Parts: sequence; structure tokens; C-alpha cells
Amino acid sequence: MSKAPRLLVVGGVAAGASCAARARRLREDAEIIVVERGPDVSFANCGLPYHIGGEIGAREALAVQNPASLKAMLNLDVRTGCEAIEIDRAGKRVSVRHLSAGSVEWIGYDKLMLAPGAAPIRPALPGIDDPRVFTLRNLQDMDRICAAADAGSRAVVIGAGFIGIEMSEQLHAREIAVHLVELQPQVLPHLDVPMAALLETELRRHDIDVVLGDGIAGFEPGNDKLLCRLNSGKLLEADMVILSIGVQPDTALARSAGLELGPRGHIVVDAFMRTSDPDIYAAGDAVQTRDRISDTPTALPMGGPANRQGRVAADHMFMPAQARPYPGSLGTAIVRGFHVAAGITGWSEKRLLAAGRACQSVTVNDHQHATYFPGAKPLTLKIVWNPESGALLGAQATGFEGIDKRLDVLATAITAGMTIDDLCHLELAYAPPFGSAKDAINIAGFAACNRRDGLVRHVTELPRDPAFQIVDVRPKPLAEAFPAPVPVLNIPFPTLRANLDKLDRSRPVVTLCAFGKMSYFAARVLAQHGFDVASFSGGIKANIDPRTPARHPTA
Repeated sequence: MSKAPRLLVVGGVAAGASCAARARRLREDAEIIVVERGPDVSFANCGLPYHIGGEIGAREALAVQNPASLKAMLNLDVRTGCEAIEIDRAGKRVSVRHLSAGSVEWIGYDKLMLAPGAAPIRPALPGIDDPRVFTLRNLQDMDRICAAADAGSRAVVIGAGFIGIEMSEQLHAREIAVHLVELQPQVLPHLDVPMAALLETELRRHDIDVVLGDGIAGFEPGNDKLLCRLNSGKLLEADMVILSIGVQPDTALARSAGLELGPRGHIVVDAFMRTSDPDIYAAGDAVQTRDRISDTPTALPMGGPANRQGRVAADHMFMPAQARPYPGSLGTAIVRGFHVAAGITGWSEKRLLAAGRACQSVTVNDHQHATYFPGAKPLTLKIVWNPESGALLGAQATGFEGIDKRLDVLATAITAGMTIDDLCHLELAYAPPFGSAKDAINIAGFAACNRRDGLVRHVTELPRDPAFQIVDVRPKPLAEAFPAPVPVLNIPFPTLRANLDKLDRSRPVVTLCAFGKMSYFAARVLAQHGFDVASFSGGIKANIDPRTPARHPTA
């Protein structure tokens, strides 16, 4: 584009704002117009729950920019309260309705960016239109929820994914009694069941009523309360309801323009974020990109990918020869529930198995820094890899501190195509306040290589078949304080070699301990003495059912 081009951006939040800002840095002479249906642009929507709970005190902190500041800083023509209603692809123009006045104008473009985002799912349920049923997408939604929280004391949060967890925590901070309802049999359904257990326990410890394996059937209004009827028939009383059951792409404009859409309604784009019309780009929650693990189409409604996609699109518009393609997404995500954090990058084991993909996994327990330094807190890592190549396919982490650090390292490792062997020798920052000489990531690599090399067999469930001998190698006081859920023979590891005669060599053995380390050591001893033995992966701390009365480490 030699002459001064006009870029029209539809949608002024993550992807749209990122695209417009990058475009300005590349072309000072470009005319850049941003139209946004809502009253705000470039706001921090991921921070909305934390203002509701009071952790982000100033509402203005979430309004990162406004039309005036974007004009002053980037010379952008930002028009809020303007809804794009039609694209004339042949004439390269967009019909825009000014919502306050009701007038309509056509705005021409050389390049068009579509960043309409996604809308919260509101299923067609009885009573769904009750004004006490909320979703959270923008600052106005946030304001309405804050007002409802000021007036009420009971909330039902539908959906125990990332947003549902955040909202439960933040409403609790406002002294709201919270029922958290999830259709799946676990919180954080993206994670494997044991990796979500500690967070579920933490929610219950803070008096969140976690209802699993039950969905919402409808709402029944009352004079001073809203009755939430679950699929099971159970009724929960609430002053307010937060729906956090997912989003759907806002692609009606793209559909009416004849742009190619994917099977779930997302806009299909190439690696440079171009749609089926080469002069129209799209990015953010409304688009379909590539999954870095499977190289198949995926859609991730997340702020990080949206911002990076907007940049890729602007680069290709204004410096196509130097533009680098968007490489795809891993879906790296993390959430905090009170003192516990949990997150994932890449694919979970259950997702890989459901897709029929070969994989192996290990779960290890460690601490965020050296145990002899004060303040060491436990964390659990799970890695999944390709059994043929050893390449990492996914990772999950949960614990009290240092979870983001490990997830970030493992996301980088997956992106770089690293293997379980590479994890063994990652040289990570170590000093006692920050880490360990052998970080938990190194330990995960060691455990994975041990499994691959045939040094140990793992089981992820304790067998209830009486033919198995289950040997608990924890110290006796610990074994008695935190009993295993199945009958065991307690032989503390230091005494194992002296007590081999207590075991029947004709029967298989499963060893267990608190964190998985000692059970591995025990399995190696028994294997070299002729026993058919497997180790319980991750130990009781990683696999204990949070619905039992057993105690768990706290912050």
C-alpha cells in the first residue's frame, strides 16, 4: 500500500486494540478508525472479577485506554457506541449504526479487521431472562453484579471453569454465600481429575458449596429470592446467579458477509489472520486458528492469543514481506482459588486418550523452593508426552506458590519441541528462596525417563483386587494419620529390605507413599528382589479424593 491506507477495525478490546496500535507504529500516515459497539475500549476484561471482589479497588484501573487517550497517543479515530451491521465486500465499506442517534453511515476501508469477540452462552432455560441472572463480559456487566452483591447475600455460580472459580472466590470476599454448580464430576474440567482435587478442597475449605455432576435446569422467581432448579431436582436459593458456562463467537456480521466459518461458527483465518476475503482480517475470540499439539483447528477465547493475533494481522497488512505467521495456540491457562493455583498448558491426558492419541504421563510432587528454606510449600506437576518421540504434549500444575513459573517453563518447552530428556537437564534459576537444585520440572523429567526406560511401572488408581499387595512405605504415624483408601500393609521404606519376607513373591505389589518419591524407591528395591511391582504415581497427596474428610496442606 503506497498511498495512505485506511484501516477499519470492528471491535476495540483485545485483538482490535492490539491491531490498531501495531498498525499505527508501522504506518504513521494510515487512517485508522476503530468502531466499538459498547461504551468502552481497550478495557481489562480479565480483571473484572477482581474488581467485583475488591482486590482491584479503582474501576478506572480496568479502563486501560479511552477514545481521547488513544487519539492523543496513537492518533486513532475511536468511535464507541457504534455497531457494524453490514459489510459490502464489493464496495469495501461497512455500514455502521450510531446507537445513541440511530443514524447509519457507510465507512470505506482498504483493510478491515474483525475483532467482535464472543458472547457468554445463555441457554434457553426457563427463567433465564430474570434480571438476577448475570453474565460477565464488560464493565457494565461488572457494575450490575457489584450492585447485586451489595444488595444480596446468596449467589449461585453456574460452571466451575476458570471464570466460575474466580467469581466464587471474589463473591466470597464480599461475604456472599456461594453455591458453585458444575455439570462435570470435577471442578476445572479442562484438567485431569487428580490435578483439580486440591483446588476443589480449597474451595470447600472456604465454605464454597461445590455441587458436581449436576447442571442447571431453570430458574423460578420468588418474592425475595431466585430458585435455581438443578437437573437432579435440587433447589438452590439465590439473590443472584452468575452464568459462566462458556462463550460463543459473535460472528453474525461475518456470516452475513459470506465469509467462511468453521463448524462451530468461528471465522476461518489463515496463519496471517486473513479471512476468505484477502482484504478482511479477523482475530480474537471469534476466530478459528491452529492447535500447536494436534495441528487441527481450535478456538481459544483468551486474552493472550487475541492480542498476539491482532499484532500478526497488522504486520501482514503493512509489512507483508517481514510478517511472521501466527504459530497456533497451546491453551495455557491458570486460575487462583484462595490460596491454591491450578493451570494447564497443551493437552490433558484424558483429552489425548479421548482423541485416541498415544501418550504416557507421570505425576510428581515437590516444593516451590528448597525445603530447608522457610516457607516451602508443596506443588504437584503432571506431564504428558508422546511415547515414541518423548516430545511433550501437555502439562498441568497445582499448588500454593510457584505454579505460574512451572507452567510458563513447560509451555515454553512444548513450544520448542522439547522432550522428557530435555526436561532433565533444563538449567533453571536456583537459590534456596527461589527453587531447588533439582527443580520440580527436572524431577518430572527424571520420572518420565524412568518410566520410559522401564525402571518403574506406574498405576494411577489403587487396585481393590485382593490379589494385589499394597505396601504403604510411609512412616507409621503418617500412614495412620492419613490412611489410604484401601487396605494396605505398612512397611516404612527404611525397614523394607529387612521385611521382604512379609510379602508374597507370587502376588503383584503396588507401592504407595505421600508424594510418589519413596514409592518409586521402594518399587526399585522390590523389582530387583524379584517382585512384580508397580508404583502409585504421584502419591496420596496428589490423588486423594477431596470429598473425603482427610486433611490437606494449607497455605
